Amino acid sequence: MAEGGAPVTMSDVARLAGVSTATVSRVVNGRYGVSASTIAQVRSAIERLGYESSLVAASLRRTRTNVLGLVTHSFQSYTAEVLKGVMDALTQSGFDLIIYANSDVYGTYSEGWEQRHLTRLSGTLTDGCIVVTPWGEVRTSTPVVVIDPVRDSTVPSVTADNLTGATTAVEHLLGLGHRRIGFIAGRSSLAAAWSREEGYRKALAEAGVPVDPALIGRGDFNPESAAPLARALLERPDRPTAIFAASDGMALKVLEVAKEMGIDVPGDLSVVGFDNIPESALAEPRLTTVDQSMYRLGHEAAHMLKSLVTGEWEGPRQILLPTRLLVRGSTAPVRVATRP
Repeated sequence: MAEGGAPVTMSDVARLAGVSTATVSRVVNGRYGVSASTIAQVRSAIERLGYESSLVAASLRRTRTNVLGLVTHSFQSYTAEVLKGVMDALTQSGFDLIIYANSDVYGTYSEGWEQRHLTRLSGTLTDGCIVVTPWGEVRTSTPVVVIDPVRDSTVPSVTADNLTGATTAVEHLLGLGHRRIGFIAGRSSLAAAWSREEGYRKALAEAGVPVDPALIGRGDFNPESAAPLARALLERPDRPTAIFAASDGMALKVLEVAKEMGIDVPGDLSVVGFDNIPESALAEPRLTTVDQSMYRLGHEAAHMLKSLVTGEWEGPRQILLPTRLLVRGSTAPVRVATRP
């Protein structure tokens, strides 16, 4: 404790060691550019001030905090399933987990949120972080693994085979006789959203079905963004007989809008989602979807991050996991009467 019983701060350490707080920060984070004698001074000051009770002091003694971080914009069903996988991977690993999320769920998105969170967590509190669906490329001095990165990302990442999953979903609809298939896309900056749209286009092209731009709605994975898009598609005189949504949350909103409009699913409209969140199996009708094993995404990301922190990772920097189509009650053969 500092004078008066106040918690010891980095400034207290710097003052006693006769160095700047920036130098203390470099020592704490294990960065280069600090001489051995200065490192010894800082360590001595920490010991004298009783600073070793904090995570930072512990990290100085053993070079690691043995704490990993998970950074996400908000907690939804997708994130919760990912977290289950992360926690199971860390069981008995010696690593604890800090979770950092924004306070709003579908409120105002602020660009750069992931970088701000990483700056707060990296180095002094955590040895590395998992970032879930960032809005931009992330950069940090400590190891990081991204789940669902942005397009052209170069950081270590784990993602599902979104292209194959989306292609399979649309092929399923084509196999049921659907030709006017609507698509509600996700946030375009994410590689996952881009790949799912590519899968939609690929399946149609291979079946000889022209892509109709009027049947594509631009969402952002926020379920609320899908409601007006679904309504616009279903109010068309030549409305689609099927809709593929880039996420289960948006697909469930399509089901809701169809019910409000008196459109029978799957009799008059087939709907397919992507994710396999728990709610998809509880919907009425149960949602046909692409299972991307969110649990495994989290488990693999945590395993990779642990190994990166300990210097034991020898696998690829980008991991692609398989997907599978789960056919449930929201898809059926097209009715001849509904064809345009």
